[in-house]
Amino acid sequence: MTASKRDPFSARAQLDTPLGQRTVYRLDALRSLGPVDTLPYSIKVLLESCLRNFDDFIFTPAHIEALARYDARHVGEVEIPFMPGRVVLQDFTGVPAVVDLAAMREAIVRLTGDPGAAARVNPLVPCDLVIDHSVQVDSFASSQSLRINSTLEFQRNGERYEFLKWGQGAFNNFRVVPPATGIVHQVNLEYLAKVVWDGDGVEGQHGNIYPDSLVGTDSHTTMINGLGVLAWGVGGIEAEAVMLGQPIYMLIPQVVGVRLTGKLPEGCTATDLVLRVTELLRKRGVVGKFVEFFGPGLADMPLANRATIANMAPEYGATVGFFPVDEQTLAYLRLSGRPEPLIAAVEQYYKLQGLWYDDSRAVQYSEVLELDLGTIDAALAGPKRPQDRIPLREMKEQWHRDLAKVFGKTGPSPGVGIELEDDELTLHDGAVVIAAITSCTNTSNPEVMIGAGLLARKANARGLTRKPWVKTSMAPGSTVVQEYYAKAGLWPDLEALGFNLVGFGCTTCIGNSGPLPEPISRGIQRGDLVAAGVLSGNRNFEGRINPDVKANYLASPPLVVAYAIAGTVDIDFAKDPIGRDRYGEPVFLRDIWPTRQEILDTIKKCVTREQFIAQYADVFAGSSEWQAIETVESSLYRWNQQSTYIQEPPFFTELTREVRPIGPIQSARVLLMLGDSITTDHISPAGSIKKDSPAGRYLLAEGVTYEMFNQYGARRGNDRVMTRGTFANTRIKNLIVPDGREGGYTLDFLSKEVTSVYEAAMHYQQQKVPLVVIAGKDYGMGSSRDWAAKGTFLLGVKAVLAESYERIHRSNLVGMGVLPLQFLPGETRNSHGLTGREVFDIAVGDDVKPLQEVRVTARHPDTGVITLIDAVVRIDTPVEVEYYRNGGILHTVLRKMAAS
Repeated sequence: MTASKRDPFSARAQLDTPLGQRTVYRLDALRSLGPVDTLPYSIKVLLESCLRNFDDFIFTPAHIEALARYDARHVGEVEIPFMPGRVVLQDFTGVPAVVDLAAMREAIVRLTGDPGAAARVNPLVPCDLVIDHSVQVDSFASSQSLRINSTLEFQRNGERYEFLKWGQGAFNNFRVVPPATGIVHQVNLEYLAKVVWDGDGVEGQHGNIYPDSLVGTDSHTTMINGLGVLAWGVGGIEAEAVMLGQPIYMLIPQVVGVRLTGKLPEGCTATDLVLRVTELLRKRGVVGKFVEFFGPGLADMPLANRATIANMAPEYGATVGFFPVDEQTLAYLRLSGRPEPLIAAVEQYYKLQGLWYDDSRAVQYSEVLELDLGTIDAALAGPKRPQDRIPLREMKEQWHRDLAKVFGKTGPSPGVGIELEDDELTLHDGAVVIAAITSCTNTSNPEVMIGAGLLARKANARGLTRKPWVKTSMAPGSTVVQEYYAKAGLWPDLEALGFNLVGFGCTTCIGNSGPLPEPISRGIQRGDLVAAGVLSGNRNFEGRINPDVKANYLASPPLVVAYAIAGTVDIDFAKDPIGRDRYGEPVFLRDIWPTRQEILDTIKKCVTREQFIAQYADVFAGSSEWQAIETVESSLYRWNQQSTYIQEPPFFTELTREVRPIGPIQSARVLLMLGDSITTDHISPAGSIKKDSPAGRYLLAEGVTYEMFNQYGARRGNDRVMTRGTFANTRIKNLIVPDGREGGYTLDFLSKEVTSVYEAAMHYQQQKVPLVVIAGKDYGMGSSRDWAAKGTFLLGVKAVLAESYERIHRSNLVGMGVLPLQFLPGETRNSHGLTGREVFDIAVGDDVKPLQEVRVTARHPDTGVITLIDAVVRIDTPVEVEYYRNGGILHTVLRKMAAS
């Protein structure tokens, strides 16, 4: 090989693969630059991307050299571009992304005066949107639940689905996986991912073969790292830029190695393992870092268990939880129906590039943690955070502590009598009112799913059933689960306990649990009960699962079934019987818990390659309801001004070709002052819309009945709903509200009245008063929710001052032109004596640099006291400065397109 202008390191080579002759960019050509062979596997993927995309402009020799010379112990702050191979989207975040693309087409036509310029706004990389977030559990514990919930889904979401079908026809490289197929990450794992990507048909990649990689508009995009595919969640704003051919700019990360040894004990599941990993890594602190798993414990770890661990990377704080490709990867590709030539190409390519896992290879990590799988025990996590792990043996004791410390109860409330379907029942604190087998985290894993089914079979055989106040649901992330349950004959046993199939989608995990039966909801409210939910999900943040359920616990699917039978979290399964059989004899959980061998034997007989092939054979066709949706072919979307789902957002309506210089923020007032761990769900809730909220009043005024409100997440294509819903979570606590009430309220310092956040923000905008938000640690943790930044921007918030940020939300704020500021280490709003009544000046100028300190002046309007605060500008990279200067990332891209 000889060097050339496009290949300065002579890395380009031809390879005869099972897919045909392809071009590879060999990493071993870079050995003269640095210790390529000992790089973490995930860093090698970043390196290959820079090498293959080298253009000496965006991707430069300096980027390649920085990665090839990667020093895990002394990483430094070096920025690199990364061009993911593709993008995946789910519909809650995908609809607003496609709305933005449609709005960008309108904007570029306005900017250029050329209707043909609309075609410049087109995805340049493969993009797949999976509709999985819209189905809600309205009907449950019925053989008709699947049909009823699906019918309601299409009634509520017809406008959105029509829009997505338009987008599928209007944009290149854009496919839509219809409703009732599964959850995006499970569909990605089982079908979309290829591990090695064939560049034929991809702009700029024709003839190349390279590692599969992606970003997704959902935090749990990380699940695919279990298959050896490097991926993480980004906000919709960043994802749209990638769709349009822009790389992600990132600091080279530290890589934490987690060495796994041993095997899981009998009775423990992948869920128990991931909850322990989450607890371990949250305590260690891995935010902004890559985590890479290695060690002898990988040899017998099934791919599905790896995917479960990789899925919860956002919960343990890492950008990714990466598992290198090995024999288990190939075994899963084969099981899930991937073509044999692709499987052979994966093995050939990964071994050639030194990307194939080799336990004897010394890899240099920033630090190494040890985890013996033999120490894992059964556990739950909650009641409000996924990292708060509770060993099952301590659950009852912890529940009593949390009832007092977390929920402020001096003792259990007296029971509340309710009448439910002619039965007189009594509800107590700790009553499990939701038991949901939900979420790709676990429903992608046959071991825990078959385990739940076998436990149900044994419980049914003993005459046990769910308690009548428990809302049970089964929502797999793929239709393959339905098939192997049927083959194993487990549906009758699950249905006997109320775990009927309710839909294929995220459901309870993302807040689509649906309303509780009215008598139960009224009883909880009347008795001010702390009701509980137990779900096989990955998120249990306050206010997320159901507005009536304060305590929520993450658990394995078998434990979800167990708690449905028990009906309470106030139980010690080691000592207390789970119920009594038909003869009145006590039955303990250990009596009905399936053995690992029983589970593995069932999987061997009932989970087959043919099931995957059959279920994904026509994955893009959809149901008859989907096929019946009619659309109009056009390059520009025909906006319907009467729509309450899809509206052209105002982000680009006043965009000009000229870029205004960055200037100081002056005389800003505080819209909200918040505590620690404010999630994107607090900022922009995805769940139900209250009738008396600003968004609810808007919908009622537009003629929408309360029954058809749908969720906030389903209305993200309409800025008029979403702006009104920003900071409207029923559990958010704004510390400047004098009476301490929870919900989306604030003190309007102009009118001196307590009002909704939205109404106050509109009043400030009328008076041309800029706004700031003050917060504590981990601001913006949780889902990669771009509307948490978009809504903040549309409320008129110019800056956020927090103690620390979660990665994606900080990036999204910059992407919308909102300035993220961070207190210096050891400093807080309390250490500066801030009350939220102050008027703020922020001395940021057009010469701002990444991570520089700026002066924030806070003046109390009543006392005249001035507080001077030095804060770090959390614009982390030079390209983010340009995004901020342009008013956001999409504004930057649009101006470049208009100038091209």
